[in-house]
Amino acid sequence: MGVEKIDVEGFLRLSEHIPVIDVRSPSEFSAGHIPRAINIPLFNDEERAIVGTKYRKSGRIQAIFEGLRKAGPEMSSKLEKAIKVSGNSELLVHCWRGGMRSEAMAWLFSLGEIKTHILSGGYKAYRNYILAGLSEKRKVIVLGGMTGSGKTQILGNIIKKNWQAIDLEGLACHKGSAFGALGQPPQPSTEHFANMLFDEWKRTDRDQPIWLEDESRNIGSVFMPEQFYNNMQEMPVVTLMMDVRTRMPRLMEEYSVYPPGELKDAIMRISKRLGGDNTRDAIKAVDDGDIAKAVEITLHYYDKTYMYGLQKKDSKKIIFVETDTDDIEINTGKVLDAAQTIKW
Repeated sequence: MGVEKIDVEGFLRLSEHIPVIDVRSPSEFSAGHIPRAINIPLFNDEERAIVGTKYRKSGRIQAIFEGLRKAGPEMSSKLEKAIKVSGNSELLVHCWRGGMRSEAMAWLFSLGEIKTHILSGGYKAYRNYILAGLSEKRKVIVLGGMTGSGKTQILGNIIKKNWQAIDLEGLACHKGSAFGALGQPPQPSTEHFANMLFDEWKRTDRDQPIWLEDESRNIGSVFMPEQFYNNMQEMPVVTLMMDVRTRMPRLMEEYSVYPPGELKDAIMRISKRLGGDNTRDAIKAVDDGDIAKAVEITLHYYDKTYMYGLQKKDSKKIIFVETDTDDIEINTGKVLDAAQTIKW
C-alpha cells in the first residue's frame, strides 16, 4: 500500500473520517495531541531518550540501529493495534516533524495493507497552523457578568437557540474562580487546550458571530493563546448585571456541597489578594458552617476584579443588561436581544 505526505489542511480534512495515529512517545502525546488521535508510539519515553542520546553522540545511522533494537520486538503488537483501528484500512500518521518516526510506522502499517497518509511537517506544523487559525479575527460576542450570574448555563441555552458558542471553561475543566476546580476533572495542558479550542473553532460558521464567556487570560492553570485572547478584548461585550442577593442561591447550590477543607484550600489560593482580614473571616465562616458568608466575602473581591477588568475595555463596545432574576431562560432572552443591537 502507498504512503502519501499531505499538508495540514488536507490532513485535518481527512481526519473527519480517517483515524489519526500519533506515533510520538506517551509523554509527548499527553502534553498535547490532535483531538481524537490515538497514540501508538514507536518508542516509549525511555527508549526515545536512549535513541536521542545515540543520535547526538554517534549520528543518524547508529541511532537507527539503536531504534530497531528497541522497537523491533514490539512491532507486531503495534501493527496489530493499527489494523484494529484502521477500519477501512486507511490511517493518518504523524510524529513531531513528519520524519523518521512517522515514516517508519507508515512502512510498518503498509505491511498490514493499510493505506497511510503522513502529516508533512508533523505535529509541529499542526501547532503552527492552529495557532495561526486562532489568531484570526472573527465576529465574537463576549458574554460578561460577575461570578454567579449563570453565564455558562446561558451559553448552553444560547446554543440550543441555534447561535454559535464555545464553552471555554468546559474545555479548560475549570470555572475560572478560586473555587473553579471543585468537582472538575484534571485540567488539560495549555497546549492541549488550544488544540481542543481550535477543533471547535474550525467547525463554526465564520460569517456568523460566536459567543464566548468573558475570561481572564488564564482559566485556572490553562492559558488562552495570546492573540486569541487579545482579539477577545476588542470584541463587543454583553454584560449581565445582577446583584449579590440574586446570585447567592446559585453559588450556594454550586459550592455548599463541597467539604470544608476543599473550600478553605480554595480561599487560601487567593489569600494574598483577599487580604489577611478577609481571608481570616472567610475561613472562620467556613469553620462555623456559614458558607454563605464565606462566599459573599470572596464574591466582593471577584466583583471588584471583574469591574476593574471591564473598565479596560472600550466602553462603546459594552452593553449592560440589567436583570433582577437568575432565571436562565429569561436572561438568555435579555442577552440575545441586546446582541441584536450590535453593529459589526
